[in-house]
Amino acid sequence: MKWPFLFLSIFMTLPVVGETLTMSTMDAMQLAGNLVERGDLSHAEQILNNMPPMADVALETERSFLRGQIAMARGDYDMAAKIYRDLLDVYPDLARVRYELARVYMYQKKWHRADYHLRLAMAGRELPNDVKNTMSYMRYLVRQNKNWNTWFNIGAAPDNNINNATGGTECVDTMFGPMCRELADPESAVGINVALGGDYEFKIDKNWRWKNSGTLYLNKYNLREYDDLYIGASTGPRYVYEHGSVWLSGVFARRYYGWDPYMYKYGVRIDTDYDFTRRLSLNASIEYAKNKYDQYSSVMNSDGYYGNLALIYSIDASKYIMMRGGVSREIAHADAYSLWRPGFGIGFGAELPYGFSFYAEPYFYWTAYDAARWVVYDGRFSKITEHDFTHRYSVRISNNKLDIWGFVPTITYSYTQRDSNVWQREFKKHSIEFTMMQRF
Repeated sequence: MKWPFLFLSIFMTLPVVGETLTMSTMDAMQLAGNLVERGDLSHAEQILNNMPPMADVALETERSFLRGQIAMARGDYDMAAKIYRDLLDVYPDLARVRYELARVYMYQKKWHRADYHLRLAMAGRELPNDVKNTMSYMRYLVRQNKNWNTWFNIGAAPDNNINNATGGTECVDTMFGPMCRELADPESAVGINVALGGDYEFKIDKNWRWKNSGTLYLNKYNLREYDDLYIGASTGPRYVYEHGSVWLSGVFARRYYGWDPYMYKYGVRIDTDYDFTRRLSLNASIEYAKNKYDQYSSVMNSDGYYGNLALIYSIDASKYIMMRGGVSREIAHADAYSLWRPGFGIGFGAELPYGFSFYAEPYFYWTAYDAARWVVYDGRFSKITEHDFTHRYSVRISNNKLDIWGFVPTITYSYTQRDSNVWQREFKKHSIEFTMMQRF
């Protein structure tokens, strides 16, 4: 990393190799950098340690960067990672620092973290093309080597409408006058969210693997009847090539609601990722599954067809855009429960100064059922084919400076609203999640 130092007139005296040299701080920094490149780490470190604190931000940043390179050259990857992360917490758009952090993670075999930072660093405009070409090859190495990954998140989740209820009074006109009932009111709850999982790939050869994955999601509330547990697993062959990968897997999932069996599914899925350019990447999946419900199975059991894709575009070394879209088709035993559900969203994420990370996304989806059901509408029973429009707005903020054993506190706020031609199906809800998430 070379900085445009101009008009520096600060001079210093340094003991170097048994001699006393007087030089400007710019010259001292350049000398230290040259010594690092030549592998003379001890003398480079001596210069950096003897330099007094400097008001010039670029010089202090360069000093920290060189210390990171020295730690890396000595194999002290934990120290190097800390130095680079501290720099990025203050200056998140430094592509060269992000690139060096990715290299550290590769040495530590933290492949998913390396991939995240390479993806952003490749969008740095100040890096030469030969370095970007090197990073393209490094991402290929990451694909070849990231044979395992684990994740774990835990946090609190207040929700003002845990039952997705609309409330109000529902009335039917009869010959004896209107007969009414009160619909369930929205219920507030406070819960704990737990998400954990992992995957492991058995390497068959340079390109082929056998990948296994497992996940568990639990929402545990003070109202036990809304507790939600989801367990999933998948396994199958995965092919890795220079610009992407393809994974064919069998999938199985089980869900419990209120600790009672709710449904399970089994099927097959194809996941793929591909890098179109250094800035633009694609993740996509298609899935077919048999959905089996523990209650009302005679009408709700279905064949499910699902397709999802995400385009990720890196704006620069600290900011990115994610465009997501998908469509679901479920063909149930009863046409009234068969549906189409297309949706899309556009998100913006950024690594910000002072260690903050930010992501915001609106997501919209429509649900159109195939056939009508009996509902109360305008004071009488009517057969109506339901059509819903749901929009969700979420914001997530975390701070890397509050790192605790590799996890950082994260706050996610979301607002969800469903509009429907069947008013009893409408709802509004706010939720806040306080989570400890793995740091990248």
